[in-house]
Parts: sequence; C-alpha cells; structure tokens
Amino acid sequence: METSEQLRVSIVQADIAWEDSHANLAHFDQLLQQLPATDIVVLPEMFSSAFSSNATQLAETNNGTTIQTVQKWANQHQCVFVGSFIAQENNHYYNRGFFVFPDGTTHFYDKRHLFLGGEETYFTPGENNLIVSYKGWNLSLAICYDLRFPVWLRNQQLQYDVLLVIAEWPTNRQTVFETLLAARAIENQAYVCACNRVGIDGNQLQYSGGSQVIDYRGRVLERFTDHTEEIRTLVLNKEGLENMRKKMPTWKHADNFTLV
Repeated sequence: METSEQLRVSIVQADIAWEDSHANLAHFDQLLQQLPATDIVVLPEMFSSAFSSNATQLAETNNGTTIQTVQKWANQHQCVFVGSFIAQENNHYYNRGFFVFPDGTTHFYDKRHLFLGGEETYFTPGENNLIVSYKGWNLSLAICYDLRFPVWLRNQQLQYDVLLVIAEWPTNRQTVFETLLAARAIENQAYVCACNRVGIDGNQLQYSGGSQVIDYRGRVLERFTDHTEEIRTLVLNKEGLENMRKKMPTWKHADNFTLV
C-alpha cells in the first residue's frame, strides 16, 4: 500500500434518528454526497441506531445491513470508514467499532469501557486494542467513554499516529469531552480526531457536537459548529509529528506496563 506524508481526515458530525437504522443509513448516504476526496471518514458512535441499550432489537451481525452499507460507501469513495454499531456475536452484544477499507476488508474493535447504567448492563466489554495501518499511518480507535481512561489509550512505544474518537457525548459534559481530547493528544504525542453527534436522542439527552481535530501538542486545529450537521476535512502532516517526537521524546520516559 502506498504511503503518504499527508492524511486527509473527514469528520461527519450529524444528527441520528432514534433506533431507526433505515432512516440513519439513508440520511448518512445523503450527507456523504458532499464528501470531498479524502482518506478517512469518521462517523459518530452507533451512527445507525443512536446510543441505545435496546441491543436485542437493534443488534446486527458483522455482515449485516450496516456493515454492508459502509463497505459500499468505502468502495464508492475509495477511502477508509470508521464508526460503530450494535453487534451480536455468540449470544453477546457489543458496541463494535470498525475500520472498513476500500476493498471491503473490515477490522473490528469492541468498546472496552461501558458507560454506567444501561450500557454496562446489556453489552459485553472488549478485551483488545486495535491499531491498523493505512497509507503509512498507524490509526487507533476509542469509543466515547474509553476517552476517560488514559492507561487503556496509552501510546506505548508510539504505536499509533492518530487516535480516532467516535462518540455520543452529551452537552452537559461537553467541557469534560474537550479537555480529555486535548489531554490524550498531548500525553500520547499523536493527532486526535473526534466525531460527536448533534441533536436530541430518545432519552431526551442533548448533544451539541463539538467534533474536533487536535494536533500532537494539544492545539485545536478544527472545531465544528455546535448544534450543526456538517462535514469538514483536515489534512494531517506526518513531518511535523515526527519532528516533534524527535525533539521532545517524552515517550522514551514513559512507564512500561501490561494490562491484565
């Protein structure tokens, strides 16, 4: 696969219909008509259902309608798509993240940290991190509540260059969301690209969005308009990232550990 010193990342900040995959897939299909040429497309968490604990009614398999539709999009736009959906496997339910490549190859990541209350009751936590490579860039994925846990996301030995965060993070905790995004970028010496939804869900929680692209120094390169559906594309540069890591190699002093 070709390598590139630049990576174009497109974030789709959008509203999500409550527990209606047909409506959501159609809505995102329409939004993606305005997608520019890009390398990575980042969708919100549970973009085809909204953040619901109604797993028994909403879950799909790994080759269900949601993933088949995303595979179609990835082929059509010739880029990688990232997001999550409600998955069922071996009598368990997962908030399952995905990387879908243009050729249809799909890698999955199950959300590790399940939110208090509903999610931890109905879903099974994942056990493994996921890092994939595309065009010479190493990409990792975190899903919403994962963002609060720096040990889980620690970039040991600079394993990843970009942390993609997909979320349904409500307005009443927006300051926490933005603070944690910057912290994860600084401590891991990596870009952080975060996609959050907008609108009001079936539990009457409001989401203002605040999707962002943050560089390896914690500087906000792009922040989306609150309460607005929009797609923005930003170009990440590898040279600046690598130069900073050489000039300030704090990663060499990080504590090595193993999660059990």
